[in-house]
Amino acid sequence: MKILGIETSCDETAAAVVEDGRKVLSNVVYSQVELHGPYGGVVPEIACRCHVEVLPGVIDEALRDADLAWDDVDALAVTYGPGLASSLVVGLSAAKGLALRLDKPLCAVNHLQAHVYSAFMTPDAPDMASVCPFAALVVSGGHTCLVRVNAPNDFQLLGQTIDDAAGEAFDKGATLLGLGYPGGPVMDRMAKEGRRDAIRFPRGRARKQRGQIDGMDSDLCFSFSGLKTSLMVHLKNHPPGVDDPGVSDVVASYQEAIVDALVKRCERVLEGLDVLAVGGGVSLNSRLREALRDMAARRGVSLLLAEPKYCGDNAAMIAGVAGMGLGVWGEEAMLLDAEPNVPVA
Repeated sequence: MKILGIETSCDETAAAVVEDGRKVLSNVVYSQVELHGPYGGVVPEIACRCHVEVLPGVIDEALRDADLAWDDVDALAVTYGPGLASSLVVGLSAAKGLALRLDKPLCAVNHLQAHVYSAFMTPDAPDMASVCPFAALVVSGGHTCLVRVNAPNDFQLLGQTIDDAAGEAFDKGATLLGLGYPGGPVMDRMAKEGRRDAIRFPRGRARKQRGQIDGMDSDLCFSFSGLKTSLMVHLKNHPPGVDDPGVSDVVASYQEAIVDALVKRCERVLEGLDVLAVGGGVSLNSRLREALRDMAARRGVSLLLAEPKYCGDNAAMIAGVAGMGLGVWGEEAMLLDAEPNVPVA
C-alpha cells in the first residue's frame, strides 16, 4: 500500500510516499528557516503563506522522486494536530481536496504519535507492536513529553513540560547569547568546545507543584523557563563577548542542563520497561544522543533513536503511521478540523 503523506504542522512543508508503513519511496522537506530567522522564531502568518505557495510543488516532487503517478497512490495521510492552526489548515485542506478528487481514503495523523513512530522507520528497527509496552520521549521545538506506549494505538501521557519545550529552551538561550535562530544546531556545535561542568544551571524540575499535575507525576514533568531565567541572570552578572572563549563554557553548561533533565526523566520512566524510543527535532542533538546511549547501556535497555532525516518534522512519519493502519480514517478523517492542541493520548 503506497501512501502519500503531507505535513504542515509548523514551518516545514513536507510530502512523502511510504509503502507498507516502512519503505520510504520519497521524503521531501522544504525548510522555512531563512524566512523566520530574522524574527528569532516562527511567525505563523509567514509559515502559513509559505505552505500555500510551496506545498503543490513539494507534493509533485515527492511523487516524482517515488516514480509514481497519481493513480499509483492508494491513500493519503495528513497531520491534523498539534501545531499552528493556520499551518495545519493548509495541509489538511490540501489532503481532503486530493482525497475527494482522487477518490482515495484519507488518514488523519497525530503529529506527536508520528514522532514516536519515526524511531521505527529505520530498516533494521523492530516492528513497533513487537516491543510494546515501551517508553517514548518526544522532544522538539514545540513539545517535550514522555509517553508509555501499551500498544500501537494505545498511548499514555506520563509527563510533559509545564512551560517551555526543550527546543524553545535552546532557541531562547541562543537568543540571549546572540547566536541567532534556530538555536539548537549552533549551540550543539559550540558546546563541543566548552566545559559542561563550568556553570551549574537548574535541571528543569517542575518544583512548584508536587505529586500529580493533571494526572501526571510531577517528577516526570519538565520546566525549562527557570533555566532561561538563570542564563539571563548569569549573563547579566558575567557578560561575555560573542568571541569570548568563555561563551563555549556557558553554552556547554546550558545544554548539559537540558540534556540532564531529559535523560534523568527518561531513566525514571523506564522502570519496568526495557525499550526507549526517541523522536523529534531536538533528538538530533549530539550530546543528548550520547547521554541517552550511556544511560541505556547502564540500565541494559534498548534505545531506538529516529534517523536524523526523520527527527525533524517530515511527512514520511505521517505516511508511515497511516501505513500501519493507525490514525483516523475515512469519513471521520474528512470531518476532522485542525486541532492545534490535541494531546499525544
